[in-house]
Amino acid sequence: MVDLNFFEKVDSALGEEANRKDGILCLVREYERTSRNITAILNRVHSAQTEEVIVQAAIEKFEEVKQHLSNLAQVVPYQKFYRYNELWTRTVQTSIFHASFVVYLTSERLITPDEIEPMFGVRVNLKNDLQDFHISLDEFLHGYTMLTSELVSELLSLLAINSVTLGNYDRPLRISRFVKELFMGFQLLNLKNDALRKKFDGIKYDIKKIEEVVYDISLRKLSRNSNSEDAGVRSE
Repeated sequence: MVDLNFFEKVDSALGEEANRKDGILCLVREYERTSRNITAILNRVHSAQTEEVIVQAAIEKFEEVKQHLSNLAQVVPYQKFYRYNELWTRTVQTSIFHASFVVYLTSERLITPDEIEPMFGVRVNLKNDLQDFHISLDEFLHGYTMLTSELVSELLSLLAINSVTLGNYDRPLRISRFVKELFMGFQLLNLKNDALRKKFDGIKYDIKKIEEVVYDISLRKLSRNSNSEDAGVRSE
């Protein structure tokens, strides 16, 4: 004899799971829309607008990011964070990048976890020991690599080139130093052969792209601050 009540309970549980996932996906799509808007704002760094205006516009949008993450935290059950995390993790990584780029444009330094938490309204879990809603260490590091792998090739390198066309020949040298220092930081980590490792390996190619600009500046002697460390030799 088969107890059909068991299957009815299973069907009910599956229905609840599907509804929860659909609700989460709806919230993630709203979050992704805000993320695309921030990307569009930061792309204006290559326009005639001042960076201060662009940065302020991006910072204001982070209030929406905070709200999106708060909404997700309310629907994700306790101790089931990693069951659903893959639905929004790429968007969080992009947001980490956005925040990193904003801080770079403001002060030319790397953002810290202590700065991320108030901007996102979510704890950064550096020890990977939390069960409630958080930003994982993996997401945080992926955001760092995106600052170089995606935006060195697409934004930061363009920023360097555009700076040159505007006569700001020192900025590409500062960008080069910043990316090299970030690369050195990642070298201290014992990364496994996974997606994060592949992104880290890609940073060396991003460095070469910037060095093409820096090397040309050095040859033309356009910057008073160029030296052998920053621009004398291109990477092989």
